[in-house]
Amino acid sequence: MTTKLFSVAVLLAAFATPSLAAESVTVVSWGGAYQDSVRKAFFEPFMKETGGKIVEEEFNGEIAKIRAMVESNNVTWDVVENDSQTTMAACAEGIVEKIDWDKLGLKRDDFVSADASECVVPSILYATVLAYDTTKVAPTSINAFFDLKKFPGKRGLQKTAFVNLEWALIADGVDTKDVYNVLSTPEGVDRAFAKLDTIKKDVVWWEAGAQPPQLLADGQVVLTSAWNGRIYKAAKEDKKPFAVLWDHQALDWQGWNIVKGSKNRDEAYKFIAFAGRADRQADQTNYISYGPGNKEAITKTNPNILVDLPTNPDNMKTAFIVNAKFWADNLDALRERFNVWVAQ
Repeated sequence: MTTKLFSVAVLLAAFATPSLAAESVTVVSWGGAYQDSVRKAFFEPFMKETGGKIVEEEFNGEIAKIRAMVESNNVTWDVVENDSQTTMAACAEGIVEKIDWDKLGLKRDDFVSADASECVVPSILYATVLAYDTTKVAPTSINAFFDLKKFPGKRGLQKTAFVNLEWALIADGVDTKDVYNVLSTPEGVDRAFAKLDTIKKDVVWWEAGAQPPQLLADGQVVLTSAWNGRIYKAAKEDKKPFAVLWDHQALDWQGWNIVKGSKNRDEAYKFIAFAGRADRQADQTNYISYGPGNKEAITKTNPNILVDLPTNPDNMKTAFIVNAKFWADNLDALRERFNVWVAQ
């Protein structure tokens, strides 16, 4: 009798284990305050509502990590929240999947910029902005970043060519609508780097989104580029005297990708379908001030929060939308030149 019971238990365990494994999905996002918002708006409600399990990880947008997993056939990530240029580059390389919208059960037309790539379900619209400590400076335009005489001191910049080159050209007199035409020429690239040369010795480089608020708090910089949501959290929740300058904010989208070779593809789709819901994306704005990718979500967003979203019309007066195709086509070349320039 004992032997029979043991055999039944082993048999049940054998069938139960794959089922439990299938209900687990590894989701990768950007860490810090943003990861907190994703956890509250998506991870925790998803697990409560579906009974599934999410294994969360963090990264800084490194496409090389995704590429290495796929090429080695050792894929441990299922869903990754990538920015626009990484999404487009990864989709072109075939290291993330094309989205099956029928399987997802969502309408592609309901999402901002979903037509930009076949491999993404947009999650947020965010802005790279100039941020500052209101007790020390009061800039009124992006030109302040390059004005060392009027605004002396160190300034923080993300260690990437992305947005830095656009801002450099704008500060050098290029009209926003012409930036990518100019940047598409060798002379335009030279012009952008020449403008960056004027502040290079005073730049403190950052790589993770949590760093700009800390650089301001520590007094290491007087001005810094930052993702608007990180400054919002520092000001609203941590009560820091920080503010965002919306002048020439660089507006971009990011969204959910499924890594090619995901071992939990069905669960990946289930999670993205949940995270794409208007109510869930509206809820995320309660924790970080990024605009939702689902168009309907804005109607469900707390009106008191709208004022701090990058998509608020008052904040969009001089905004430009990052050209994801330009960066997908030129990312590797400009990244290489940028890294060489930084090291010089």
